[in-house]
Amino acid sequence: MTNQQEDASTTPRPRATVARIYDYLLGGKQNFEADRRAAQDILNKVPAAANLALSNRLFLRRAVQTLAEAGMRQFLDLGSGIPTQGNVHEIAQAVDPEIRVLYVDIDPVAVMASNQILHGNLACRAIEADFTQPDRILDALADSDAVSIIDLDEPLVVLYCSVLQLIPDDQIDGIIAPIRDLLVPGSAMVISHVGVDVPDRWGESTVNQATDVYRTQAATDIYFRTDEQLTALFGDFEMTEPGLVPLDRWRPELSEPDPFVAASMRSPMRGAVAFRH
Repeated sequence: MTNQQEDASTTPRPRATVARIYDYLLGGKQNFEADRRAAQDILNKVPAAANLALSNRLFLRRAVQTLAEAGMRQFLDLGSGIPTQGNVHEIAQAVDPEIRVLYVDIDPVAVMASNQILHGNLACRAIEADFTQPDRILDALADSDAVSIIDLDEPLVVLYCSVLQLIPDDQIDGIIAPIRDLLVPGSAMVISHVGVDVPDRWGESTVNQATDVYRTQAATDIYFRTDEQLTALFGDFEMTEPGLVPLDRWRPELSEPDPFVAASMRSPMRGAVAFRH
């Protein structure tokens, strides 16, 4: 056996991550065998998982467009994942090329891919950080590498799209509140999240099998929340119309149709945009 073969055999294979599983479900290329295997296992349990990912991505695009057109000029995307076509900076800068976007993700592959795409775009950047550690996020925002992108003294859009479902109930307030409560008037929050009715939609046993894939292959759990729980996450922010609704019903005219419209069912994901006045 050659040294090259020995090195290859002893190199640890990357574990699946939520960001790269999501990338695969969206048809992306920034994923590894472990991510594809996990995604296929999830699709075998819940074939609509790819539609869930697309529903979330379309909502993100509509929310960003709406906020950019409303005059928001800086966006902080927490748990941003792998960049795909029509990501935050593309949608926002189509409205105003000077809009600033900072992507934050714990996955170094996601950060590297983001910065490759953002090369030459001085208004946008990606940094490696864990959105579940808000104090470290705030420290990162004070760093010279990020301070030119995000100014906490100005209105800011904070996006939590399809990431808060990874956080248990006893931790979620401590993750959101430190950043949310620092945002100045005029700021906005965007949240999308799987609804509590998902197990009813596809059967509790089937959904448990799918969430077990995340647990065993990506070392994370999935938590479902009620509308009351999701509303509480916005604190004193006031939701803009149409409020907290299935994603396919949040200003659907602004993008291509949500896949659940064609399936003649509402999206099992919920989402809202809210402002601090």
